[in-house]
Amino acid sequence: MEIRSVGVVGAGQMGNGIAHVFALAGYDVLLNDISEEGLQKALATIEKNLDRQVSRGKITAEVKAAAQARIETTLKLADLGQCDLIIEAATERETVKQAIFEDLLPYLKPTTILTSNTSSISITRLASRTDRPEKFMGLHFMNPVPVMQLVELIRGIATDQDTWDTMHEVVRRLGKTAASAEDFPAFIVNRILIPMINEAVYTLYEGVGSVKSIDESLKLGANHPMGPLELADFIGLDTCLAIMNVLYDGLADSKYRPCPLLVKYVEAGWLGRKSQRGFYDYRGDVPVPTR
Repeated sequence: MEIRSVGVVGAGQMGNGIAHVFALAGYDVLLNDISEEGLQKALATIEKNLDRQVSRGKITAEVKAAAQARIETTLKLADLGQCDLIIEAATERETVKQAIFEDLLPYLKPTTILTSNTSSISITRLASRTDRPEKFMGLHFMNPVPVMQLVELIRGIATDQDTWDTMHEVVRRLGKTAASAEDFPAFIVNRILIPMINEAVYTLYEGVGSVKSIDESLKLGANHPMGPLELADFIGLDTCLAIMNVLYDGLADSKYRPCPLLVKYVEAGWLGRKSQRGFYDYRGDVPVPTR
């Protein structure tokens, strides 16, 4: 199947990045969100990120203008029904994702492929709530989407070969690299990454090191570009906790137990960069460790 039009559900950090890369690759994009403010903020972010690419010589001003012209927005989920491909990029809660797909079903073309950008939730389970589990799969982009090269392709138990081949070609056309992952909790990247972050939080919780010493140790001792606590703030502590809970519930192994300190930060609303406080306080000119 040839994909020409793409609907993106959710205009947040991931959704606007997904819309950006698809428009840049020549696809017509319809971006949906529950608020007009969210949509306008997404368009502003996309323009800023395209401008950055122009200033660095990655794209021309003409390419930027053409990409922007390919993006339209809507508050009505039903408007996405005629798209060839729909990518759900809403919050990482299964009930929210299920409700979105159920609301979409009456408006879909028979040929529309459904995908979820979930970073951890069962693709098979999400697909089972739709009328086309054979045309459903996971399409997990990394954050920030315009910069990161990897896309995890996750096949549900019912995903057919045509859908897989079509999405593999889509990822190639985006100029990104596809990694094939089986449908197990958190797939590949987050199955490895988030427990590492959780262990860093335990290291802080147990007093082995401070926020600064833990992050410096991993940056200088393991050559990581960001420390694990800094990275957790960038991802969002609520997202990290949600993924740890998926791992803990799905694999029933105590090694995936979320650190109580991570739970406490989320309960406090200290979710990282997006709330201005997490393991660092971002309200000043320079981020300051909170512990």
